Amino acid sequence: MVNTLFLPELREMLADANTTELAVFCTALHPVRTAEFMEGLQDGELWRVLQYAEPNLRAEIFSYFEWDRKVELLAEQPEAEIAELITCLAVDDAVDLIQELPLDRAESLLALVPAADRRDIRRLQTYAEGTAGSIMTTEAARLPEYITVRQALEKLGAESENLETVYYLYIVDETNHLRGIVSARSLLSAIARQETKLADLMESDIVCVLADEDQAEVARKVARYNLLAIPVVDDQRHMLGIITHDDVIDVINEEMSDDFQRIAAVEPLSDSYMRTDLITLSWKRGMWLTLLFFFALLTAFVLDLYEVELETFPWLIAFIPLIISSGGNSGSQSSTLVITALATKDVELSDWWIVLKREMVMGLLLGGFLATIGYLTAIFIAPSMYAATVIPITILSVVIAGTSIGSVLPIVFKRLGLDPAMMSNPFVAGIIDILGILIYIQVAILILR
Repeated sequence: MVNTLFLPELREMLADANTTELAVFCTALHPVRTAEFMEGLQDGELWRVLQYAEPNLRAEIFSYFEWDRKVELLAEQPEAEIAELITCLAVDDAVDLIQELPLDRAESLLALVPAADRRDIRRLQTYAEGTAGSIMTTEAARLPEYITVRQALEKLGAESENLETVYYLYIVDETNHLRGIVSARSLLSAIARQETKLADLMESDIVCVLADEDQAEVARKVARYNLLAIPVVDDQRHMLGIITHDDVIDVINEEMSDDFQRIAAVEPLSDSYMRTDLITLSWKRGMWLTLLFFFALLTAFVLDLYEVELETFPWLIAFIPLIISSGGNSGSQSSTLVITALATKDVELSDWWIVLKREMVMGLLLGGFLATIGYLTAIFIAPSMYAATVIPITILSVVIAGTSIGSVLPIVFKRLGLDPAMMSNPFVAGIIDILGILIYIQVAILILR
């Protein structure tokens, strides 16, 4: 919801060209609050207000606008002013925004960006989407190991405005090889010993990632070691940049969104739901719905094979939805849990036998509980208490089959190099539906004939 509290006052200040009050507005509040109060303005009005903020503050306020709004502003506002803004943005954010623009607009903007910033942007554009290199920023605090604490503090004071973060200071040699790390806390603790060399303070056991490493693995490392930032290096350990915790949060949100969509049998959307056109959305959903539809057709064919049995014992028909849902739901639960465990490395491929045994026991426990409820219901519908035993025996068997298949399939797909989140649930649902009917009718034949 757009905050309209200051809109009349802002428009009045713009009409009067009230430089002083507009500058105060840009600086008086936290940038995120300033951005919220500006959201109701037209693009041209919003951009005019932004010009009353200092360049670095302007970039910070701009960073809190909605993504679509930021892209629109970059596409429509004066190129010289946009180029100045891009120079003040974090390099990784600038790259993401520029990639959303038409090629000719992006090239004309980059031509106005200072050469050093343009080189950084070009370098980041070379990394594949979803890798550590694509989400890193080059604005890290790099210091040589031979300087003292006093010199380090002076250097940081001069460069701090251009750095993404100063939580960690990265110590490099003359050829930019990453040698160690000094935390801001360690530096401040040594302030009484200002002639101490950084080489004597640094930790050489550094957690870092390669530029071509998957962003999900980066997020796992940051979470595991509880880091605020992690350095990115190449194969020769040259320092390329850092990935900060806010970028890791974005990665986690993106990965979670993709996994939720895959588990729901939807090809992950490359853009948000609201920005994805209906044709693309139909394709990404339809391809898996079609697969599920064919599984349902196979279920119908299996039912048709047992038409005689169902006509002989018509009361069995009432329990078909119960049988299918019991197996399908238990299988989906198992596959979802195993998919999550695989994603978090809680389960490895070599653990398949342990997982299978656990899920078979779980199927026995859950199936036994549901079978009891099923039997208590069936005795009121079946012609006899003996005939009613078809239901609990089937439910127990189907739930065990569901948990077993649901636990094994994700591991099998992972072993084959396929996406377990995307592949598992549709196949679990289809296989269990067909298997459930087969088990149901065979149990009925054994008991009732």
